[in-house]
Amino acid sequence: MKELHAGRYLRLVVRNGWEFVERPGVDGIVLVVAVTPADRLLLVEQWREAVAANVLELPAGLAGDAESPAGEPLEEAARRELVEETGWDAAAMERLAVGPPSAGVTSEIVTFFRARGLSKVGAGGGVDGEAITVHEPPLASVESFLAERQAEGVLVDPKVWAGLWFARRP
Repeated sequence: MKELHAGRYLRLVVRNGWEFVERPGVDGIVLVVAVTPADRLLLVEQWREAVAANVLELPAGLAGDAESPAGEPLEEAARRELVEETGWDAAAMERLAVGPPSAGVTSEIVTFFRARGLSKVGAGGGVDGEAITVHEPPLASVESFLAERQAEGVLVDPKVWAGLWFARRP
């Protein structure tokens, strides 16, 4: 493998003639599917510079990066990110699925978790200047909420649709 460029958070590398991005110092990426006791799906919205738009996403984040404890288990990272971004905590995290979000571009592996036993513990909104807006659309009508936001120019991360499928399963 040959490094083509290294930034603070990403490395562009080539291996076997294929260029892709790595995220050095990260143990994993976590996404959280969380439904409140009032049957509302927790979503976050934030500006994403790479696409120059606000994006609706599942609560998510990195394990093992500079801001999280070294060797942080993925379940703990999922719980921490859920609290930081949404202000909701979970009694338990259930591992749902693991896989690459964009295998042609990045070496990242994402782990989906379902948050169980939710309780409100704070305001959410992120840390260190993250400008995260928390949304709690009713699970029964989340598709119309997503369509409305898209009509307003907000992008919807496709992983939200996978999360919605998980949210509606027992």
